[in-house]
Amino acid sequence: MVRFQRLLQNWYSENKRDLPWRRTKNPYKVWLSEIILQQTRVAQGLAYYNKFVYTYPTVSDLAQASEQEVLNLWKGLGYYSRARNLHKTAKEVFNEHGGVFPETYLGLIKLSGVGPYTAAAISSFCFDEAQAVLDGNVFRVLSRIHDHQTPINTTLGMKEFSVLAKAHLNLQDPASYNQAIMEFGALHCKPKNPRCETCPFTLECSALINGTIDLRPQKIKKLKIKKRFFLYIVYTDRASKMVYLKKRTAKDIWHHLFDFYLEEYSSKEELEKAITEDLEIEPVQKTHKLTHQTLHVTFIQKEIKKPLPTDETLKPYSLKSLKNLPIPTLHQKYIEEELGFLG
Repeated sequence: MVRFQRLLQNWYSENKRDLPWRRTKNPYKVWLSEIILQQTRVAQGLAYYNKFVYTYPTVSDLAQASEQEVLNLWKGLGYYSRARNLHKTAKEVFNEHGGVFPETYLGLIKLSGVGPYTAAAISSFCFDEAQAVLDGNVFRVLSRIHDHQTPINTTLGMKEFSVLAKAHLNLQDPASYNQAIMEFGALHCKPKNPRCETCPFTLECSALINGTIDLRPQKIKKLKIKKRFFLYIVYTDRASKMVYLKKRTAKDIWHHLFDFYLEEYSSKEELEKAITEDLEIEPVQKTHKLTHQTLHVTFIQKEIKKPLPTDETLKPYSLKSLKNLPIPTLHQKYIEEELGFLG
């Protein structure tokens, strides 16, 4: 293990990216970066990290913001449940811990929205606690080094890889070791086209020796992607340059974001049958892919007529007020491309 640690940290010292959350031991900023970078590329997440740090310099500032303000700042990043959980955790740290993050893994993992990986990351990066991180990059590196076949998205896989991760951890320098193994997975031991020809672990990598690099890590098959069929009726008032939206309150995608009047159908055929009347403006059709869902969306514009549909939450908004609303990217693009009269 000592050789592995030495080679890994030598590689890290020569190849690591200069990122702002690596230049601090402030647990708020490290936690913020970890939440933003979940399912997000570093290049995209960096801009959002900077926006959040500038707008909310401390966890107390974030806690005292409104949820709508937080969602609006998050706009365009996707997976909005992360933003809601971010806000919830900030309020918990502010209200129950006096705005100070716990300094141990056991204390951190008790916070809402903080799982084993995030707790290990914060405790090791900020407080030098000997906790091994286990994210997608670490799974990949360890599964290839050991040619380990247990699927990583199973309970048994989690247990076995936790043991491996702890066995490899540099107890004297857990912070830089954890950063190093994640960075190595991100930049060198990549999912596709890993740089095996220049890898420092050619002698240690069992998957390379066995010709199974492309098979590691092993995963069980993903859940079937659900198809949904949305008909959005976009009520507008061109005379006053208003568009009508509502806040989503149901426990579903885009929770607490704003969208248009929605009718959902069970099939493409049913959705098409619902479009029966002649329309002055052609419908706009989009396909939008989420993690476990594919949305087949049709937008129809209608000039406002009284009475409105029986949806008391549907309210008029001007272009200026839209800029302060958290709106899904799909709808934001539709507004920009199709509702030019608002500008």
